[in-house]
Amino acid sequence: MSSNRFVKDTGLTVRMTTVMFLLGLLFVAFFVVLMFIAAQAGAGGLVPVIGIIGVGIAWWQWYNSDKMALRAMRARVVTAEQAPELHGMIDRLCTLADMPKPVVAISDTDLPNAFATGRSPQRAAVCVTTGILNTLTAEELEGVLAHELSHVAHRDVLVMTVASSAGVIAGMITQWGQYGLFFGGGGRRDNDDDGPGALPLLLIALVVSVVVYAISFVLTRMLSRYRELCADRSGALLTQQPGALASALVKISGETNAIPKKDLREAAKMNAFFITPAAAGVSMRTLTSTHPSLEQRLEQLSKVAAELGRPFDGGFEQQH
Repeated sequence: MSSNRFVKDTGLTVRMTTVMFLLGLLFVAFFVVLMFIAAQAGAGGLVPVIGIIGVGIAWWQWYNSDKMALRAMRARVVTAEQAPELHGMIDRLCTLADMPKPVVAISDTDLPNAFATGRSPQRAAVCVTTGILNTLTAEELEGVLAHELSHVAHRDVLVMTVASSAGVIAGMITQWGQYGLFFGGGGRRDNDDDGPGALPLLLIALVVSVVVYAISFVLTRMLSRYRELCADRSGALLTQQPGALASALVKISGETNAIPKKDLREAAKMNAFFITPAAAGVSMRTLTSTHPSLEQRLEQLSKVAAELGRPFDGGFEQQH
């Protein structure tokens, strides 16, 4: 992790390293199997090309992750003159955390949320929605911003960006592999009766791809839930106001329930990066959830408050 004043979390570092190692190992195995299948189908020369293009797209996604995320939310970068209070909060938090100031952006949507993106603390962006600006108090918003800056400082945004693209690449490579098997190796069935046909090889490729996607999905979800708890804790410790963040989480969750489902579905692609998922009326305790449950987050923040000797209602009165 980079040098900053956010509380270090060894568990997060271990998980990020493990996820990246396992995903790397998984994709090496995937390419080996894909190359074998393509060779059997007479299209072995296509695999390196597919691999190079796939890696190139992954690199492009990593390099432009900040711009891509802001574009996905139709966010606009704002200057200190355009949003003085927001910039002032981030300036204070960045000074307190001893970290570079990210790009500041606002997304014009009623959905109350915020996210951080970028490949490094030097190339990062923090975005808030107009919905969250209209919902939270200054103290609550500061807690949310500290949470998001923690993601940037701990570099888990980078790991999530790379990890979340793994399944996309697997699907893309498989689609191209299908093209190669059908059009590059289809003649194998007619010319070599002893060799495997294209259809069985295609089915194997599809099964391998599904397995790769499933493992990538589970790994990223496990990392995503832990990194949210880590950001809650380190952000609350930076501001020394865990109750403010807890209150913010309760308000955001409550306001999200009032957002039309169509709008929630449109924003759901960013769930892994939002401070709370764009979902209403669902349990967050499932294997597929990107975030820990609200109860888990409030319980952890209450413990932080106890450590700091701070009073804590944690928004429980608002929740009930």
